[in-house]
Amino acid sequence: MKAFIGMGLLGANFVRAMLKKGDQVQVWNRTAEKANALEQYGARPFDDVADAVKGADIIHITLKDDETVDGVLAAAAAGLKPGALIVDHTTTSVAGAVTRTREWKERGFSYQHAPVFMGPPNALESTGTMLVSGDQALIGLLEPELSKMTGKVLNFGSEPGRAAGMKLLGNLFLIAFTSGIADMLTLAKGLHIPVSDLSTLFDTWNPGALLPARLKRMTTGDFSNASWELNMARKDTRLFLEEAQHSGVSLAVIPAVAAEMDRWIAKGHGKDDWTVIAKDAVS
Repeated sequence: MKAFIGMGLLGANFVRAMLKKGDQVQVWNRTAEKANALEQYGARPFDDVADAVKGADIIHITLKDDETVDGVLAAAAAGLKPGALIVDHTTTSVAGAVTRTREWKERGFSYQHAPVFMGPPNALESTGTMLVSGDQALIGLLEPELSKMTGKVLNFGSEPGRAAGMKLLGNLFLIAFTSGIADMLTLAKGLHIPVSDLSTLFDTWNPGALLPARLKRMTTGDFSNASWELNMARKDTRLFLEEAQHSGVSLAVIPAVAAEMDRWIAKGHGKDDWTVIAKDAVS
């Protein structure tokens, strides 16, 4: 018997996928209607979270944040079966994951943080990436279950908070990446360049393919032998900002990047590769 707490888009689709595989799943959500909506697929909804976890060998969680996870688990504690396994897919702080791992072990339960890089369609199709770290014996026990939920389980070793940290780093990249695209679209609008032209460019040129080499370059600590000097990258950045001002649009991310470039130029790195702006992060 399984229980699932948190019937947002991700949690609900995880449950539907479990039900299609023949699992029995008890569900709970703070807004009862979302849990009740899964009854048509075979789930058993409960109004009380402590009742929802009764008899379950494994309890999956997808909630909002650390505070919500702690509060809901506290409310569920009275119904937990002795030795039950708690698997938390919520994006949380590193400290929160570490603390819950320790505290629930002290209470006689196994808590495994297992955040994911997958959207609702992935949850329904059991594709995507799940991250784990911590007690390797527990991970070995859980891996067959977790592998059924997603196409890939990445194990980052024995530190309980490492998976939480990796999830935050991945989300940071996604936010920075998307913010850069938003600035690009803003400037394109100001320059009256249609999105179709951008699509033509990126259908041919895929900058995402540069990521592994760029990461390697930035983490070696060697910024000599520039392929794009910081001075030249800053010149182009000045052009972005001037074109935006002339077009009457505002860029959100590029001004901060320009300021960081200026800081490194002032330190004498203008002729280094522009990736030198990562020097403090890797030294």
